[in-house]
Amino acid sequence: MSFERQVVFWFAALAALVFCLWTLGDILLPFVVGMALAYLFAPVANRLERYGMPRMVAACLIIGVFVLAFVVLALVFAPIIGGQLASFIQNVPGYVQRLQTLLADSNSPWLRRIGAEGLMDDKAIGDLVSQGMGWLTTFIRSLWSGGRTLISIFSLAVVTPVVAFYLICDWARMLKAIDGWVPLPHRGTVRQLGREIDAAIAGFVRGQTAVCLLLGSFYAVSLSFAGLNFGLLIGLVSGIISFIPYVGSMTGLVLSLGVAVAQFWPDWSAILLVFGIFMVGQFIEGNVLAPKLVGESVGLHPVWVIFAMFAFGYLFGFVGLLLAVPLAAAIRVIASFSLRRYQQSPLYTGDRS
Repeated sequence: MSFERQVVFWFAALAALVFCLWTLGDILLPFVVGMALAYLFAPVANRLERYGMPRMVAACLIIGVFVLAFVVLALVFAPIIGGQLASFIQNVPGYVQRLQTLLADSNSPWLRRIGAEGLMDDKAIGDLVSQGMGWLTTFIRSLWSGGRTLISIFSLAVVTPVVAFYLICDWARMLKAIDGWVPLPHRGTVRQLGREIDAAIAGFVRGQTAVCLLLGSFYAVSLSFAGLNFGLLIGLVSGIISFIPYVGSMTGLVLSLGVAVAQFWPDWSAILLVFGIFMVGQFIEGNVLAPKLVGESVGLHPVWVIFAMFAFGYLFGFVGLLLAVPLAAAIRVIASFSLRRYQQSPLYTGDRS
């Protein structure tokens, strides 16, 4: 197949995928989550199968343990997190007003030290807060309307485990069937591309999921022991959104520092303790967790990941947010392959012989 025909083929495949997401996005959530769980747990099923356990039994065991763990965690933490979330929403206006008062007080010694007295007034701060809340509301509304999260809760709870179970059972059979569809002259190339895509997705999704869980646990426990209001909620949210490089950690840092200043001012030691917790968390993530769990072979630039998540999340809601990283990884691998083929083609070299 010529380079031009390959480009047309992959663009047509991308257009078909976008069309399916656009038209079927409202019903895809449980299937996408089920596929994600199957992808995460397929290596566990493979290992259990190598130990002699039948594939169906391994799938039942994995899904059963996952559902049981999820139900137990939900029963234990859902009331606590729900209570903190409701209280946090009620206290946001008071925290914002407290921060406005501190920033607008031109007599504050710390403002005089940095020469910023008089730079901030109530109107400017109010406009800034309004713009930030407006952007956040718009983004959440796009996820809500695109994903139909509440409407899909029942289907998510019922359909997702079933989809994950059958995909884990038939994982090897599905890969073999897809491999059989590939034309024989191109089977080696497609297999190589598949291995590269799998390595990129596995390195990021599986590794980053573990990083998010560990970071969320560290932030939640540390902030709670530091005495920060809503420390459990802020810590868990900070860990979860660490899936988005830099954006997650910066959002958690700004949110926790805002609450810390409103709660502890003028006690600088408590505020610095909250700041130190996030610095330690970032050090552990960058020097221990990410190199060990994610690795260097992912090949996904943070800017590309951020753009993919925001773009797919805005266009296709929560489903797009879940598919952003796998699609970004696949697009990167295919784009790199296309670039290599282009550089080898007569269109690039000018050799028409």
